[in-house]
Amino acid sequence: MLNRSPIGKLAASQDGPVTIAGWVETLRDQKRIQFIIIRDESGSVQVTYPRPADEDQLADEVSSLSHGSFVIIKGNLKHDERVKLGGIEILLTSMEIVSRSLPDSPIAEDTSIDKRLDWRFLDIRRPELNLMMRVQTTIEQAWREHWLANDFVEIHSPKLMASPSESHAELFKLEYFETHAYLAQSPQFYKQMAMSAGLGKVFEIGPVFRADPSFTSRHATEFISVDMEMSWIESHEDVMSFQEQLMVKAITAVKEKHGEEIKNLYGIDVQVPTTPFPRIPLAQAHEIVEARGYKVPRTDGDMDPEGERKIAQYAKEELGHDFVFLTDYPKHIRPFYHMRKADNPNLTNSYDLIWKGTEITTGAQREHRVEVLEAQAKDKGLDPEGLSFYIDFFRYGAPPHGGFGMGLTRVVMLLLDLPNIREASFLFRGPNRLQP
Repeated sequence: MLNRSPIGKLAASQDGPVTIAGWVETLRDQKRIQFIIIRDESGSVQVTYPRPADEDQLADEVSSLSHGSFVIIKGNLKHDERVKLGGIEILLTSMEIVSRSLPDSPIAEDTSIDKRLDWRFLDIRRPELNLMMRVQTTIEQAWREHWLANDFVEIHSPKLMASPSESHAELFKLEYFETHAYLAQSPQFYKQMAMSAGLGKVFEIGPVFRADPSFTSRHATEFISVDMEMSWIESHEDVMSFQEQLMVKAITAVKEKHGEEIKNLYGIDVQVPTTPFPRIPLAQAHEIVEARGYKVPRTDGDMDPEGERKIAQYAKEELGHDFVFLTDYPKHIRPFYHMRKADNPNLTNSYDLIWKGTEITTGAQREHRVEVLEAQAKDKGLDPEGLSFYIDFFRYGAPPHGGFGMGLTRVVMLLLDLPNIREASFLFRGPNRLQP
């Protein structure tokens, strides 16, 4: 490993000899003094070199630097409160140009998102996107720690399936030796299998695929799904309560680790939510939205994106909360495996979690009684024979259970107030994007 000091830790270091490595961010090549801003994954620092009166090879090398070139710098660290960039600078003694960059970058600050995605490896060099990726890591770490502290088991379900995972819509079908396979839309069936296998509580963070030709700000054809399933629940309320804990843990961790950086780079003061989150039955949510001047045009009774924004406004203004659970979804807009209410079989023990006006989660108590599950599949127009591999999970005893699926990229997008998930993805995949 290169023996270098991360730039982000220099402010806490003593004055004296130091080695750093990074990209040239800017160069001010003045007659008597040269200033280079060097950036690595942890921050930026000013490097200063007073030009000697005579010709000087090091000064010539500095003058030859192009934006984005990667260099190793040796010099003397000096704390100086007059230096605007962090109150420190490095007085240059030697420089190695490891890799020269082409002089003209293909992207700039005002470049469109589509072109920036073409050059994503350059785009992510921006401090705010570097921070975004570290925020995502902190979120996942906080979730994993909470799951593991509560005796969850991590699983890795297959992404190649012999039959559709939930429905025949939005599927990618591909050749598979002498037959064909489908890319998994969800680990739903497999995490329920884990319940029948006696694992008790499981989680998975992994890719899922949707052949959805949407060009909205919140849809992708491949994204990272955050899934969990837990046994021995009494209702979907147990699932909602656990998800509240997960969100509070993650946002707290982000605020503690990155709060100041987020404020500086994004202008956002991260707010940790209080619990419990508000719960509003879907039918009541429609009434609230209509009273606020908007009628959801969907004929199936589900909430549309504008309706989600309206109910989120209500939750924020009237209940003081950025999160709101919408509950009690009708059976016709929920999958056959969602448990129906004992006192009203037209409704399900299910929910969506809305955050800042966008749905991030669908969760539910699952139906674990095989005869009821088969009847509900038929009620949905499905042939239980075609679902036999799944329904077999429940023929040999299954505990009451439930869980949720959540989009990781949407969580990052909403936490940092990004305009769309293309900005919040490492590499976005959509109907017209398969590269880089």
